[in-house]
Amino acid sequence: MNRLLILCTAIIMSCAATPSQKSPGMQESSELLVSEAQGGPDQSGFKIVKNEQEFRDVIKGSFGLIEVGKEPSINYPKFPKNKKVVLYHMGMFRSGSHRINTVKNTFVKNNILYVEVPETPSGGMEIQVISNPWFMVAVPSDYQFTSVELKYSK
Repeated sequence: MNRLLILCTAIIMSCAATPSQKSPGMQESSELLVSEAQGGPDQSGFKIVKNEQEFRDVIKGSFGLIEVGKEPSINYPKFPKNKKVVLYHMGMFRSGSHRINTVKNTFVKNNILYVEVPETPSGGMEIQVISNPWFMVAVPSDYQFTSVELKYSK
């Protein structure tokens, strides 16, 4: 009887030791803010954008229409309140289109922020361009993580 009790306690403790910061309403609270096919560095990585000025500096040049004889009008997305803004550089790709158009879900497990995006064909070898895509996503402010990974889903 004691062994059974110890076994049950061990199973419960192992389940509780794997933190996951996902709750039913959190998918709606994550949103893709900006996605660009060019402009990132060669190495993948992430940075947390702390304020609106830093946010605007990062996306400067990504938005706006320029008409002849007029100043460019820039329509920045709004900097989200009460959320963390994560800038993720995807690294360098030698062919295909790797721009992120939709974020399906975000969650944290074992201090890793997983950003679930739809798996799309990259365009194959017909697009022969070196690209450095990047994107920004807003996630709940209580997410605690030390790295970011993309998770492709069908």
